[in-house]
Amino acid sequence: MLTKRASLKLATALAALMVVGSAEAAEKLRLLTWSGYAPADIVAQFTKETGIEVEVTTSNNEEMISKLRATQGAGFDLAQPSQDRIAGPQAEFGIYKPLDVSKLKSDQFIASMLEATKKNTTVDGKVYGVPHIWGTDGLVVNTKAAPKVADYNDLCDPSLAGKTSFRAKRPALIAFAFANGMDPFAAYGDAKAYAALMDKVGAKLAECKKNVKFFWEGSDQLLNAARSGEIVAAMAWDTGGWKLNAENPDMKFIAPKSGALGWVDTFAIPAKGRNDDAAYKWINFNMRPEIAAKVAAAAGNFTASNGADKLMEGKLKDQFAESFPKAAIDNIRWYPAVPAGLEEIEGKVLDRLKAGS
Repeated sequence: MLTKRASLKLATALAALMVVGSAEAAEKLRLLTWSGYAPADIVAQFTKETGIEVEVTTSNNEEMISKLRATQGAGFDLAQPSQDRIAGPQAEFGIYKPLDVSKLKSDQFIASMLEATKKNTTVDGKVYGVPHIWGTDGLVVNTKAAPKVADYNDLCDPSLAGKTSFRAKRPALIAFAFANGMDPFAAYGDAKAYAALMDKVGAKLAECKKNVKFFWEGSDQLLNAARSGEIVAAMAWDTGGWKLNAENPDMKFIAPKSGALGWVDTFAIPAKGRNDDAAYKWINFNMRPEIAAKVAAAAGNFTASNGADKLMEGKLKDQFAESFPKAAIDNIRWYPAVPAGLEEIEGKVLDRLKAGS
């Protein structure tokens, strides 16, 4: 039989082993992010500097919310939803935990973007997201094959039948609403009015469907179709347009007359994340200007890191200047936070569109 002293020593030793084991197990960051946001060289540098391994899972807004809903916020230590997709899902499902902003190096962020994103991701007085990468949805056009395309409705022109594309996702609903003289953001506070507005947009997209070669899912699918000439105009992200432009000057990203849609992808910590310390280290590491510039180059978009723009390559700067003269920048429709319940309304419209009814 063990003496009290021996028992105490054994218990202390076992506790120490458990702490060491837990620390070793915790030295992994499970990251749920977008393609291009965690380049291999950046991950390797982070691991070298911190000893923390990064397990990367690529996703999109809908899948991020779905994955976190299914687990009540477990399975990942850090996620990167767009800023308009945090407040609603958090209020409805509680899938994130509040950020401890004191652990962030706030001076590494563009101050105005940081404050705007904090405001848009605040629920019950607590902040749930900070900005990382930002960009826009607009038009990717082969200007030689489709020289008259200047707004979303032009994708429905009979002369382009079978040669256009867009995603069957909520950005298309928002974009076509603006292109048809409606303001979906102004209707966010009235679910009944929003449902009526979405029904009108859905009818417009149903008419346009005969022009659509396919509803694109991944960027590679769209880019390859544009390269082959199968698609000559599409609603897509600016990064895709600029990538194609680097290969073919006839391909351009155009800010639509009714306004490009502006998005900000964030850092948010899932409700049941196991390694918050690693998450904060990853955020602060990624917002260092020299790191942010490399990630932005890989993603093809711009970053909320203060000073990273001075380190960006010249080609992207030139492409941005061509796509966004001042008037186009002033006309960007920035996504506000999506109120709880609206995505269900949009989902029904999109389901009918994809079903063909």
